[in-house]
Amino acid sequence: MNKEIQNKAIHQRKNKISFLFLLLLIAMGMFLFSVIKTISSDRHIPSHNTTIYDRSFRGSIISEDGYTLSSSEKTYQAVVRGASIDPDKKALFVKLFSIYSGIPEKKILKRFKNRKGKEIKGNIILSKTINARSAMQLKSLAYKLRKLDVFQSIKTRSGIEVLFGLDIIENGESRRFPLGDVLSPILGYVGDESDGRYTRPLGKKGLERAYEKHITSKKNGYFRGKRDVVGAVIHDKNSIKIQRVDGLDLHLNIPLALQRRVELMIDQMKQSIDADEIIVGVMESKTGKVLSMASSERYDPSHIKQKDIPALVPKFTEYPYEAGSVLKPITVAMALDKNRITPDTWFKTGYKRFDITGGQRISDDDYFESLPVTDIVVHSSNIGTSQISWLLTGKEFREGLLKFGIAQKTGIDLSRDLPGSLKSLRILDHKMHRANSSFGYGMMVTFTQLLKAYSAFNNDGLAVTPRLVDYLQDANGKHYTLPPKVGNMQAVSKKAANQVHDILLEVVKRGTGVKAQYPGLEVGGKTGTAHIAKHGRYVREYHSSFYGFANDKEGHKYTIGALVIRAKKPYKYFASQSAVPTFRRILDILVELDYLKPEGGVEVTSPEIKVEPKTPPEIIQEPIVPQKEKKEKVTVQPVKKATPSVKELFKLEPKAKPKPESKPEPVNIKPAKDKSTHELFEELF
Repeated sequence: MNKEIQNKAIHQRKNKISFLFLLLLIAMGMFLFSVIKTISSDRHIPSHNTTIYDRSFRGSIISEDGYTLSSSEKTYQAVVRGASIDPDKKALFVKLFSIYSGIPEKKILKRFKNRKGKEIKGNIILSKTINARSAMQLKSLAYKLRKLDVFQSIKTRSGIEVLFGLDIIENGESRRFPLGDVLSPILGYVGDESDGRYTRPLGKKGLERAYEKHITSKKNGYFRGKRDVVGAVIHDKNSIKIQRVDGLDLHLNIPLALQRRVELMIDQMKQSIDADEIIVGVMESKTGKVLSMASSERYDPSHIKQKDIPALVPKFTEYPYEAGSVLKPITVAMALDKNRITPDTWFKTGYKRFDITGGQRISDDDYFESLPVTDIVVHSSNIGTSQISWLLTGKEFREGLLKFGIAQKTGIDLSRDLPGSLKSLRILDHKMHRANSSFGYGMMVTFTQLLKAYSAFNNDGLAVTPRLVDYLQDANGKHYTLPPKVGNMQAVSKKAANQVHDILLEVVKRGTGVKAQYPGLEVGGKTGTAHIAKHGRYVREYHSSFYGFANDKEGHKYTIGALVIRAKKPYKYFASQSAVPTFRRILDILVELDYLKPEGGVEVTSPEIKVEPKTPPEIIQEPIVPQKEKKEKVTVQPVKKATPSVKELFKLEPKAKPKPESKPEPVNIKPAKDKSTHELFEELF
C-alpha cells in the first residue's frame, strides 16, 4: 500500500516537472520569436540602409515623322495635416499653395472641411493629380513654408510632439495626349488600374488597348544602399541598382503631317455637306501600311465628355453596314476569275423592271438595251450585275467573297475587329439573294474590310492586311515587329485583278467617279450609295462611299477609301457629290506632300462642286436598290499653293462656310411600303 502511494507521488512529481519544462520551452520560444521579429522588422529608429524606387513607365505612341502622340508622366498628391497649420498663417498657406499649384483658393479651402462643415484635424489630400513640374515647385514651397513657421508641432497619441509639413508623394502614372483629338479614335483612350496605392493607365480602346501587353510597364527599378545623415543613398561598391524596364514604344506608319491635313479636310467636308460623319483611309497597296485613317468624329482622350461617347468606338472596324454598289467590282472579279465572263461579254439590260425571281424586281437608273461587263460597272447596272452573279453557284459566290475578306476579320491592329456578316450557303443558292448580294445588300461589311478587298485590284489580286504600327522599340533602340492576326489573302488571280483594275479606271474616266480624275495620275474606283435601315425598315438616309486607288509613274501605289454617313444637304447623299470629292481632296494632299508625283509635275486643286437638281428613281420595296449618280465632267485648273508646316496645322482657322447653293426643284420620292425588313424577307428565308 505504501509502495503504491510512493509510486503515485513520483508520477505526480514527473508531471509537474514535465509541465514546468514545457512552460520553459514555450517561454524560450516566445523569447526567440521576439528577438527574430525585432531583428527582421523595421524599427522606428532610422535604418542604416535605404531604398529609392524608380517605377517603370508605359510606352509612348509615336508618329512616323517622330511626333509623340501619347506618353506617360508621373503624378503626385499633396498631403497636409490640418492641425499642423498655424491658424494665424492658414490664409498664407492657402494663398501660396494656390499660386504654386494653380488650384483656386476656394477649392483648397473646401478640402479643410468635412461633409458636416467641421475643420479636419487629420490628413488632408489637397490634390491627387499634380504633374512632375508642379510637384517640384511644391516641394520647394514646402521648404519655404517651414522657414516661415507656417507649421506648428502637434502631440501624437503617445505624447510625442511632431512637426508635420506639406508632403508631396508620388501616387501614380497618368497618360498624356499632347495633340488633343489628333488621330482619335485610332489612338483610343485609357482608364485607371490601381496597384496598391499606385495608379497606372489601362488601355480601353484603339491602339492603347490593342497593344496593352506590349506597351505596359514591365518591371520597376530601385537603388538600395547605406544612407547618410540626411537620408541620401551613399554610392559605393555595396550599393545595388536595378534598372527599370519600361513598356515598348509604338512607332506608327502614320505621319502626323499627312494625318492632320486629312482630318482638317474631312472636317470641312462634313460641314459643307452636313454629314453625320466622314471616314477615310489611305494605305500602301503593296505593303498594307496605313498612312492615314481618319474620322470627322474625334475627341480629346485626356478630357472625354458626355458628348464624346458615340465617338469612342472606332467605326473603321466596329461599324458594319450595307455597302451598296462598291461590291459590284468584287462580283465581277469573281466571275472573271472563274472564266465565266470577259470584260467584253455582253448582257441584255433593257428592262424597266427586271424580275430576279420570287416576284422581286430591280431597275437601273439609266436605260441601256445591252451592256458589256466593263460598262455594267461603269454605269453601275444592278440588272447586269445580277445576271453576272447567276453565272456563279451559291458556293462559288460565297467562297469568293470570303477570299476577299468579306465576313472575316481583317487583321488590322486595333482593339476590336468585327467580321460583319454574310448570308449562308443555303440562302445564297437562291438566285434572288445572290443577285441582291451582288450589288451590296443583304450583307454587312466594315470600312477596313473594303479597303483590304480593294487593295487586291491594285496589287495583282493580293488583298493586304492593313497595318497601323510599323514596329515596337525598347529603351535600347531594338526594333520588334508582330505578325498580323490575319495575313494577306490571294482574292483572285492576277489576270482577273488587272482586268477589274482597268474597269475601275474606266469608272473614273467616264462613269460615276469622274470627279476623282487627277491629271498625271492613274486613278480608279467605284461609287456606292446605299440606303440605311432603321427600326427594321429602309429609310431615305444613305451611306455614300468611294473605294479605289491612285498610282503614279514612279511606283507609288495607294488604296484609298472614303465613307460618308448620312449627308443631309440636298443631293449630297449621292456618292458622286460627297465621297468622290472627298477622295479627290485626299489626292490633293498626297500630291502636296509628295506621296504621289503626277506625270509632268502638274499640281491641281479640287474643283468647286456645283450640284444640279436630280430626281432619284422610285425606291423599290425589296431589294432596295441604291440610286446611281449621273456622270459629270470636271475641269481642273493648275494652281500653286504653299505647304504649311505641322506646327501651323494646329493653328489653322477653319475655312469660311461655302456659299449657299440655289434652291433646287423639289424632289418627289415615292416612299417604300410600310413593311419591316423582317417582313420583306420572311417569305424568302
